[in-house]
Amino acid sequence: MIKMLHSYWAYLVFIMMIIATANALIKYFGKKEYEAKDFRIALFTLIVSHIQLLIGIILWFTQDYFSEMSMKDIMGNSVLRSNVVEHPVAMILAVAFITIGYSKHKKKLTSAGKLKPLAIFYTLALILVLAKIPWSVWF
Repeated sequence: MIKMLHSYWAYLVFIMMIIATANALIKYFGKKEYEAKDFRIALFTLIVSHIQLLIGIILWFTQDYFSEMSMKDIMGNSVLRSNVVEHPVAMILAVAFITIGYSKHKKKLTSAGKLKPLAIFYTLALILVLAKIPWSVWF
């Protein structure tokens, strides 16, 4: 059940990351004003990504990878290495980037000042997510 929840929640996270990143980039480069809607988009993206991270951590700790095989076996298998090491590390970094961008944007006073950290850090997070989504099981 946790794996299914993690898989389906990922679609919401992915859609929100695309919306938040595109919104920040378009508004920043278009020199538009920061609005309450932008705050809500960034906040909702932060919330759903943190929920996904918690679900993923629960899933990671409930898997039997480490009781059945050694770390050497896991690192020697590219699929297992991706699922057990690379994907979780990349997603933790992506959520960290989202958190940093959100935190930095709250401290700024101007529209450009608020949109710039969102654009930078949400873009970095989206790139990491795009790089480590298991595309073969998504479609």
